[in-house]
Amino acid sequence: MKQKLLTAWLCGFATTTSVLAQNWTETKADTRVTVVNKGGQTLGYSTTSGVKLLTNKGFAFKDLNRNGRLDPYEDWRLPVATRAKNLASQLSVAQIAGLMLYSRHQPIPAAPGGPFAGTYGGKVFAQSGADAADLSDQQKEFLTKDNVRHVLVTSVQSPEIAARWNNNVQALCESLGLGIPANNSSDPRHGTRADAEYNAGAGGTISMWPGSLGMAASFNPDLAEQFGRIAAAEYRALGIATALSPQVDLSTDPRWYRFSGTFGEDPLLVTDLTRAYIDGFQTSTGKAEINGGWGYGSVNAMVKHWPGGGSGEGGRDAHYGYGKYAVYPGNNFESHFLPFINGAFKLKGKTGTVASVMPYYTISTNQDKKNGENVGNSYNRYIIGDLLRGKYKYDGVVCTDWNITANETAVDVFLTGKSWGVEKLTVAERHYKILKAGVDQFGGNNDAAPVLEAYQMGVKELGEKAMRARFEQSAVRLLTNIFRTGLFENPYLDPAQTKAVVGKAEFMQAGYQAQLQSVVMLKNKGNVLPLTKQKTVYVPKQFTPAGRNFLGMATPEKLDYPVNINIVKRYFAVTDNPDEADYALVFVRSPNSGGGYDSDEAKAGGTGYVPISLQYGPYTAQGTRDPSIAGGDPLEKFTNRTYNGKSTKTINATDLTMITEAYAKMKGKPVIVAMNASNPAVVSEFEKQANALLVSFGVQDQVLMDLLTGTAEPSALLPFQMPADMKTVEAQAEDVPRDMTPYVDSEGHTYDFGFGLNWKGVINDARTARYKRTALSLK
Repeated sequence: MKQKLLTAWLCGFATTTSVLAQNWTETKADTRVTVVNKGGQTLGYSTTSGVKLLTNKGFAFKDLNRNGRLDPYEDWRLPVATRAKNLASQLSVAQIAGLMLYSRHQPIPAAPGGPFAGTYGGKVFAQSGADAADLSDQQKEFLTKDNVRHVLVTSVQSPEIAARWNNNVQALCESLGLGIPANNSSDPRHGTRADAEYNAGAGGTISMWPGSLGMAASFNPDLAEQFGRIAAAEYRALGIATALSPQVDLSTDPRWYRFSGTFGEDPLLVTDLTRAYIDGFQTSTGKAEINGGWGYGSVNAMVKHWPGGGSGEGGRDAHYGYGKYAVYPGNNFESHFLPFINGAFKLKGKTGTVASVMPYYTISTNQDKKNGENVGNSYNRYIIGDLLRGKYKYDGVVCTDWNITANETAVDVFLTGKSWGVEKLTVAERHYKILKAGVDQFGGNNDAAPVLEAYQMGVKELGEKAMRARFEQSAVRLLTNIFRTGLFENPYLDPAQTKAVVGKAEFMQAGYQAQLQSVVMLKNKGNVLPLTKQKTVYVPKQFTPAGRNFLGMATPEKLDYPVNINIVKRYFAVTDNPDEADYALVFVRSPNSGGGYDSDEAKAGGTGYVPISLQYGPYTAQGTRDPSIAGGDPLEKFTNRTYNGKSTKTINATDLTMITEAYAKMKGKPVIVAMNASNPAVVSEFEKQANALLVSFGVQDQVLMDLLTGTAEPSALLPFQMPADMKTVEAQAEDVPRDMTPYVDSEGHTYDFGFGLNWKGVINDARTARYKRTALSLK
C-alpha cells in the first residue's frame, strides 16, 4: 500500500501544470544559474553539471538524478527527514560508503609536498599552470571514485578563491550519481595574527578572535554566541557548512597539550559556553531560515571530544601512542559528559541539539562497565552505543577523529595511525568495529575500500538486510546535515559577495572587542597600570631555540622582538637601553617542556617517559605515581609508564631569563610581564619581580597595548587555576577539575579559577557569583 501511494505521489508531481503561473525566475552568472522561487526556496545549479529543472505547481526543482521526474528528496517542500530517508534508500552501498568518509586535510591550492601534498595534471601547483581554485588530481579522484562528500578545508589563498573552488567542487558533485553536494568543513580558523594591526575600518581575510581559553576568560556566553553567528556567516561565505568545533573537553589536567583549545576546566562555565557557541553557529534567522532554525546561515557544529579527552595520564596527549590512555583516579568520568549532555544536547536555540559529535582518540581506561574493553572511544560499543546513543539518546552524526583506522608506526610520531587498543585488527576490521559501536563516519579517510570490506563482514555476520539497514541509518544522519543547511538547493557562492562578507570591518571590530575582554590582569602592584602613553619602554628580545612543532616539523632558532615593535612605538618610545626606560615590557610564553616523552631517552634504552613541567626552570619529578595507572603498546616491551625520578627542561627557559634580567637592569623601575598562555603556569619563579602581570590567550599585540595604556580596562577572569608549584600539579587527579592549591602572590591575591583584576581591584560581579562555586557540586 505504501509503495502504491508513493508511486501515485511521484506521478502527481512529475507533470508540469500549464494552468498555473510560473512562480520562479532564472538568472545566470558564468556557469552558475540562480533560480528564485517566489514564496519558496532559491536554487542554484551549474550549466556544466547536466542538471535540469523540473516544475510542479508553478515552482522549480532540481532534477539531481536526471531521471525526468520529481523524487521526494528533490522536493524542497517536504520535511528533511522524508527527503533524507528517500535519498538514502536510493543510494548504492558504495555511495553510502563514500558518505561515511571524511577527507584528509585539503589546502587550497594543494601543497607541493608533505602530508597534504597534491598535484594538478600530475604536476605540483606552481608548475602546473592550474588556477588556484581548480581541483587537484587527488580531490577529483576521491570525489568521483570514492564518492566522498565531506571535505576538510585547511588553508585558502583568499576568500574569493575559496568561493570559486567551492563552486568547482559543487559542480562536479552535482554531475555525479544522485547529485549529492559537498559538505565542506573546517577546523577553527578565527585565531589572531599577533602582529596584525587593527583600526576601526580594518578588514581582513577573516575576522580575528581570542583563542578558546580567551573566550572562556570573558566568562560571557553571549560573546561565544556572537562569535558563532559571525563565524558562521564567514564560513558559509567560504563554502563551509560544518565546523569541526567546539572543543569542549574539560581540561582537568593542566599539563595537557590541547588545553589551549578548550574552554577551561570548570564544568558549568564550559557547559554554558558550549551551548552558546553552538547556538550561534547553527541558528539561521529571517530569510536565511528554512525550518526549525536551520537554513542557509547555519553551520553544522561538530562538538568534540566525547566523552572528554582532558584527563590523559601525566597530561600526555592521545595524538601520540605515548598518550593514548585517559585515566580517572578521582572517579570523575561522568563529570566530563556535562558540556555534552547539558550543553551541546540541550541548546536554547531552535536547532535543539548539536549536529555532530567527535569522540577522542583516548582509551578511557577501565570505564567500559559492560564489556570491559580498553579501546579507543570510537571503537567502544559501551561508550558510543550504550552511553552516547542509548542513555543520552543522541541520534545525530558521530564522526571519528582523524586517522584512527590506520596502522601505528611509532609511539612518538604525530602523523601515524591511532588505532589505540585495536592495533592487532586489520584496517577493515577496525572500520567494522567502529560501525558496530554506533559511529557513522571515518575522519581523515578518503578511501572507500575498507568501508566496503567492513560492509561485507557485516553481511556475513548479520545478513544483507540488517547491514543495509545499518548503512542507511548512517546515511540518513549524514544527509540530514546536508539537507537542512540548504546545500541541496543552492551550494554555490558569488565570489564578490564572499569578498564583501569575510573579514568585513564590522566582524573585525567585534573580534577585536572580544580580544579586549579576554585578557586577565593578575597583578597590578601600586596601581602601576595603566601606563602613561609616550613614556619610554624597554622591550627585551626573545630567544627561540631550534625545535619541532606539534606536527613534528622542524622550527628554526631565532632572536627577535616578541611583539610587533612598530605597534609598540605607536604607544611608547622604545629603547634598547634599560637605563633610559621608564618601564620594562616583557612578553613571554607559558613554559613548554613538550609532550611528556623523550625520544632520545627511549633510543638510549629508557622508557622515554618524562614529566611535563609547567615551570621554566629544570624539573625533577619526585614521589609521583609508580607504577602508572595505564600502559601498554605493541611497540613497547613494558606497561609501566611512570616518570618518577625523571627530569625535564622547558624549551623556552630563556623567557624566565628575560624577566629576571629585565628586573635587574631596571634597578627598581617597574617591570610589566605579559604572558601568552597555552596552559596554567607556575608563576612563583618570577611573580615577585613583576609589578604587573597580564595573561592572554592568543590576542593581537595591539590589544595588550590598549589594555596597558588604559584605552580599555581589563575585565577577564582566570578560566583555570594557576598552581602554587609542581608538587600540587603532580598531586592533582587528572580527571578532577579545580583540585589544585592555587598560587598566592606578593599582594595576597590567590590565582584561583575566576580571579581577575580591573583598575578598582578584585573583580566580583554576576559572573563570579554564578561560576565561582565548588566544581564538583555540579555533578
